[in-house]
Amino acid sequence: MLHALDIAGMVCPNNVFLAPLAGYTNYPFRMMCARLGAGLTFTEMVSAKGLLYESEETKKLLYCGSESPKAAQIFGSDPAVMRAACESAELAPFDLIDINMGCPMPKIVKNGDGSALLEDFPLAEKVISACVRSGKRISVKFRIGVREGDNIAAEFARLAEGAGACMITVHGRVREKLYSGAPDYAAIAEAKNAVSIPVIANGDIWSRRDFERVLARTGADGGMVARAALCRPQTFCDILGTQAPPVGELFARQLEETRALYGERFAVVFMRKMAAFYCKGRRGAAEAKRRLFAAQTTQEVADLAREVFAEE
Repeated sequence: MLHALDIAGMVCPNNVFLAPLAGYTNYPFRMMCARLGAGLTFTEMVSAKGLLYESEETKKLLYCGSESPKAAQIFGSDPAVMRAACESAELAPFDLIDINMGCPMPKIVKNGDGSALLEDFPLAEKVISACVRSGKRISVKFRIGVREGDNIAAEFARLAEGAGACMITVHGRVREKLYSGAPDYAAIAEAKNAVSIPVIANGDIWSRRDFERVLARTGADGGMVARAALCRPQTFCDILGTQAPPVGELFARQLEETRALYGERFAVVFMRKMAAFYCKGRRGAAEAKRRLFAAQTTQEVADLAREVFAEE
């Protein structure tokens, strides 16, 4: 099940990937997951228009430091703008550019981006083709459909491959389900059987058992860990069978690296959110989160986290 994965000449050390997670997969978080064993990590999704207009906030999302290989995710629906983004200096360091065609959030969909492209195959094909013409490796992440009962996974997979994509990631839910309900692994299997490029399965991978089950049911070339990485980054260690560091140690290093790169205020706000995820399922989690969200400095966050995670 575990193996290195070659994506158009880009070799990933293993096939356990970190999903692009809006608002979370910044550089310190990606590097933490890479140290824990993730074979490939993605930036959070970045607006192609934001890159074109040289938005400073957009550029911050693309800091990539020493990670290798490097993968970014962009979203948009204008083929020319998407190609220009792929050709931009900001995306030059990245080995792979992923196109988001799966985001179900209304603010993305209403602009014709993300999973809205699942309802416009000709435009989706033009977007992928335009990005491929940039000369970058291009992958596509998409859902199996828009509404309950849809299954366009195989058809859309063929479209992506035909347009030049070198990998696809299939989230086994339709858009209207957001992140609820069981993923349709049979639909992912159909996508895998429809193409010759690598296929990554996404949806409810929380453990090694889940990873093995999903790959067995779909035939996928790899699996993508999403929400589990927020709640327990050591999930990568679990899947790979390596020793997992204590959560307190992970949190302290992530806090310091986040502060060093993004500054005090960002680190306080961001790491309070991370602490809330890390606390899930722990005894006294509600009170711990209440106290953490009241913290106003990174030192306060660090002190409280040290207390909350002391038993580990």
